[in-house]
Amino acid sequence: PQKNSDDGDPYPHECHETARLLAKALSIGENDYVVSFQSQFGKAKWVGPSTQALFDSLPKQGVLDLDVFCPGFISDCLETMEEIAIAGREQFHEAGGRQYRYIPCLNTDAAWIDALAALVERNLQGWR
Repeated sequence: PQKNSDDGDPYPHECHETARLLAKALSIGENDYVVSFQSQFGKAKWVGPSTQALFDSLPKQGVLDLDVFCPGFISDCLETMEEIAIAGREQFHEAGGRQYRYIPCLNTDAAWIDALAALVERNLQGWR
């Protein structure tokens, strides 16, 4: 919710910073990507833009080919698969989009699992 962000929750800033760093590493221009937020529910105002709203509006803006990934997750979950990989593809195509590519999370890639294990061990602070 927007109120959480207004009250100091760093999540939206962290999402934008992650996107900026990934775009830099991939040589993607500042105007060639957008950060959006999914899973909005209830009556509260949410941080935006909404991912689902973008699936409808991007084709109308001339974006007919779309690559989508969710770096906020360490692995694909059912919510991501349903909302983004499946329903998002259908919504984008129904809105006039041509090509939709969902890029899966790192999931079980051995290098990712090793990096994740190292992060956990480093942050356990000796607790076992």
